[in-house]
Amino acid sequence: MSEEVRALIEAYDEAWNGQDLDALCSFHTDDVVFENHTAGERVEGAGAVRQHIGAIFERWPTLRFRGRRLYAANDFAVSEWTATATRGDGSVIEWDGVDVFPVRDGKIARKDVYSSSHAPRVVG
Repeated sequence: MSEEVRALIEAYDEAWNGQDLDALCSFHTDDVVFENHTAGERVEGAGAVRQHIGAIFERWPTLRFRGRRLYAANDFAVSEWTATATRGDGSVIEWDGVDVFPVRDGKIARKDVYSSSHAPRVVG
């Protein structure tokens, strides 16, 4: 079963990197909770989470994630990643983070984000 959870998160990450909102949201439960603890953002319910993620894509059209480690069990996963994005001034920034995903009935029930986005590194 942990292999199924691993495949779920890998497909989810691919949808994030493609900024494919339809595909991305298909991985969520109806009562999904998206909580970015670093940014102080919490959104509940599939519609609200979809709108929130859509706004992230609008603000950060170049946002991409590079996975560093993925730990999967039967009903949760923990993913370590590095994000990269381009600011309006053209500078490229990156920051590290961890997502914690409780999984229920083959879908993501929560996405808890912990990151260093408050202090990104300028890399280009």
